Amino acid sequence: MKQRPKALITDAVHPLLLEGLTAAGYNCDYFPKTTLAQVLEIIEDYQGIVINSKILVDRAFLEKASQLKFIGRLGSGLEIIDLDYAQKKGVQVHRAPDGNCDAVAEQAMGMLLAMAIKLKTGDIQVRQKIWEREAQRGWELMGKTVAILGFGYTGSAFAQRLQGFGVNILVYDKYKTNYAQSIPYVTESSLEQIFEQTDILSLHLPLTEETIQYVNIDFLNKFKKSIVLINTARGAIIPTKDLLEALDSKKVLGACLDVFENEKPNTYTDEEEKEYKNLFSRNNILCSPHVAGWTKESKERLAKILLNRILNQ
Repeated sequence: MKQRPKALITDAVHPLLLEGLTAAGYNCDYFPKTTLAQVLEIIEDYQGIVINSKILVDRAFLEKASQLKFIGRLGSGLEIIDLDYAQKKGVQVHRAPDGNCDAVAEQAMGMLLAMAIKLKTGDIQVRQKIWEREAQRGWELMGKTVAILGFGYTGSAFAQRLQGFGVNILVYDKYKTNYAQSIPYVTESSLEQIFEQTDILSLHLPLTEETIQYVNIDFLNKFKKSIVLINTARGAIIPTKDLLEALDSKKVLGACLDVFENEKPNTYTDEEEKEYKNLFSRNNILCSPHVAGWTKESKERLAKILLNRILNQ
């Protein structure tokens, strides 16, 4: 009797992914609390693996995964996978950036609105019986220019949410041309135009060698106006020390941050401890713990899309 292939799921997923793989003939092991070290001890027994961000599939991992046929990435970022070596080993890589792009777009929209109307400080003050209405006077999106860097699934989803707010939407994607001609509410732009006109900058870039520390102080200082910054992409795109410098100089008036250079507080160096204490003490910063893509709906949608791609590889 032919042995059924085995698939390892290392993170919490919607049940339909396990049910679908099982129905397709896989024996599935579901270990959502496993660690990279534990996975390395057993990966040689599996033909498939479904991961989120905690499992680093580098060359050493792929060497151990001698039977591996596919990797399923819950989400979009592929920086945790050695794609060249996976291809060399004949391992298919599947991802689902269209599974949580709407969740990311709504988070970016919500954070921007919360910052504009000073919702965080207003809520805190009312709970403390402080009624300083003038101090809570916010600003409107109407008439502002919003620039979107990266016009893939999440960038385009964010632009769609913005269209009803009376803003001018500029988009830039280095690796695409004529990508927005059929979208009447956005304008394909050069970086020069974005530096000249932007009031609000939203990042929707993948993390690659090219984008690590891409939005540094030199980049930020090229903007003619002071800007509000939104990052729901990857933390390493913006050096923390450069963001602090831009906040101090008021080149950045405020920042909505779902992602950070170091997202493991228990590993902070002494320097990082100082930087993040500085950052988190500011009222013009709005933070969340890398959850922009995490909704009940996206959990199910990611599972459906990834299952379909795995079974149709």
